[in-house]
Amino acid sequence: MEDRTQAPAAIPALAGPAFGKLATSLPPHVWFGVSAVFHYLGPAFAVLLFPHVGVLGMAWLRIVTAALAFAPLTRPWTVFARADRPTRLLLLAFGACLGVMNCSFYLALDRLPISLVAAIEFVGTIGVALVGVRSPRNLAALAVAVIGTLLLIDVKWSSDPIGLFWAFLNGALFVGYIVLGHRVARAGAGDGIAGLGAAMAVAFLIVLPIGFTDALPAFSAPPLLIAAIGVGICSSVIPYICDQLAMSRLPRSSFALMLSLLPVTATLIGVIVLRQIPSPTDCLGIALVVAGVAFHKPAPQTGATDR
Repeated sequence: MEDRTQAPAAIPALAGPAFGKLATSLPPHVWFGVSAVFHYLGPAFAVLLFPHVGVLGMAWLRIVTAALAFAPLTRPWTVFARADRPTRLLLLAFGACLGVMNCSFYLALDRLPISLVAAIEFVGTIGVALVGVRSPRNLAALAVAVIGTLLLIDVKWSSDPIGLFWAFLNGALFVGYIVLGHRVARAGAGDGIAGLGAAMAVAFLIVLPIGFTDALPAFSAPPLLIAAIGVGICSSVIPYICDQLAMSRLPRSSFALMLSLLPVTATLIGVIVLRQIPSPTDCLGIALVVAGVAFHKPAPQTGATDR
């Protein structure tokens, strides 16, 4: 589906020339790769903290850490003051999506295997990628990547309806993150990150009353608080910034297809960090996902792309 609307024009620039040069000199796939690694490092640390601060407490600490990290750099109050009404609505929607998505992800992860949560999450990205398919070659690339992903993740049903509810809600909001994130990223590398900072401030306001009580133990235990801050940086600062830098230069369908690489990075992190050696089936899945992404041909960067 084509998106010919104009990019938001009222987000003030965050980055100077040096940052802008770095953002455009590196291929968008590099930024995506960094995001993919930290996408799984953060949740791996977060699960270890669930017994100490609770699920919603960890979500609260993650979002608050990210909002406070972005605030002095992006000055979200200035972003909203200078933005026009459509841009403000976009940032409000993006922030609401980020806040609820993070909470629902952790609530699902607390009840279901991460493989099932990942499978449900990837269903939505398949839809986004299919919308942007423009040729038989890209349809074939998508099919190969999907087959590889299904081999990597243990897709099985669950008898936990509450867990499934949170997992499907997270999957739907992840699609919203891709779509809204691309609209914010179209303002450019620096401006997109400024918009991300403003949206994170909105997410902070949304979760403020939700997980505060659960998060209180962290404030009386400095090591626990430091660990929670690390999770916030790894989960919501580094990957979201890198996503913006990738989204600003990749069509939406291409970005959605590349998300199929996430199970690959999860497997590699398992080998390096947890010494979990993949099975032959896992190796075949990795090969198919890499082949699918490599075979995919992005649409030209014109006004008619699905960005």
